[in-house]
Amino acid sequence: MTERQQLGTFGERVAIAHLEEKGYTIRETNFRVREGEIDIVAEHEDTLVFVEVKTRRGDAMGTAKESIGWRKAQSLLLAAEAYEERHEDLPPGRRIDVIAIDLDAEGELLSVEHIESAVEEG
Repeated sequence: MTERQQLGTFGERVAIAHLEEKGYTIRETNFRVREGEIDIVAEHEDTLVFVEVKTRRGDAMGTAKESIGWRKAQSLLLAAEAYEERHEDLPPGRRIDVIAIDLDAEGELLSVEHIESAVEEG
């Protein structure tokens, strides 16, 4: 596993723990289709939540939150749509969140920011 993959896996574990602590139920992780990938699919109350996890070490490339561009947003929207087409008995609400995880240069956790409805259509 590359260092980048290890960083991503670590970030996803932190994000899952954060979501579970807030009462979310994890349905699936790393849902992949041709259109894109969703890191975490979860449920919270009556909402299906697609979660993109962004983990950054150091601030040379900007913060994790700043790394969601238009192209990534479109990919998330298409992957979420594909997930919905493949699954039944889904809760009525939908949203795409981002969990931004920032680490210092040594890999120590600095912040976990959960941004609800970070990606919207249109």
